[in-house]
Amino acid sequence: MGYNQSFCQEKPIKSEVKHMMSFKPGFNIKPLFSPLGFEYGEDCFGPEVELRSLASIRPSLLDPTCKGPDPVYAIAMDVGKSIHKPFLEINNLLFGAVVYACGTLGNEPVRSQGHVHKKVRNNRLAPPEIYEIWSGTAIIYMQEADTDDPGRCFAVEATTGEVVVVPPGWAHATISASKDEPLAFGAWCDRHYSFEYAGVRAHGGLAWFPVWQQGNIEWIANRKYKPSELIQKKPGPVHRLGIKKGVPVYTIFEQDPESFLYVTQPEKKNEVWEDFEP
Repeated sequence: MGYNQSFCQEKPIKSEVKHMMSFKPGFNIKPLFSPLGFEYGEDCFGPEVELRSLASIRPSLLDPTCKGPDPVYAIAMDVGKSIHKPFLEINNLLFGAVVYACGTLGNEPVRSQGHVHKKVRNNRLAPPEIYEIWSGTAIIYMQEADTDDPGRCFAVEATTGEVVVVPPGWAHATISASKDEPLAFGAWCDRHYSFEYAGVRAHGGLAWFPVWQQGNIEWIANRKYKPSELIQKKPGPVHRLGIKKGVPVYTIFEQDPESFLYVTQPEKKNEVWEDFEP
């Protein structure tokens, strides 16, 4: 099987870590960790990766002057099997892939800056996001709002093969829970995704900052928000969203192409979002 490569040139972190992924995501894509990027199979499509520089996420860090890997991560938005591309485009559905650099951002783990998904089209709700971990361990941090009162706050730790759902309208960020183990993941989202950063940046980040302390990730409250409680947990059940444990989310889509249309039409799952806990 031949592959097309999409990657960024950077100083290798570990020469032996080029692509390391035991989980099979359901289509021919391989994350590259040195340099960051992806390989696409001949039956797949995928773009040149977008790079997130350290400078771009500094406004949301506990220490905006910290040192760390640069770029911090690479994103390939709109990947999948070529045969599925027309359906995905017509139905505004998009599958994205992300790979993180190893290391730390000062005393913080490698992470994204945090954002809220904007509403698209005439939907009453913003699109949710469906994360699937391919390599490493991730913490998907999320809070109900990016206003002074963040509402409920969760830090959901997920390992390879696990799925985490971010409900409509929640502010969130993805965090690598290891300094040395590469992180890669895929996510279903709306094709016309748009990110809102203003609320998070106005508060200098999200309501809780992850930091490394004695080999573990601890959490520091952001005093620019009203006091909140952080709930640390494993991923909650997602069967009401048609997600089956142990089955790649892309495979679920391939078996039933309409199974994730609630991502682009979130009102289809109103009864789920009303009492949803990640």
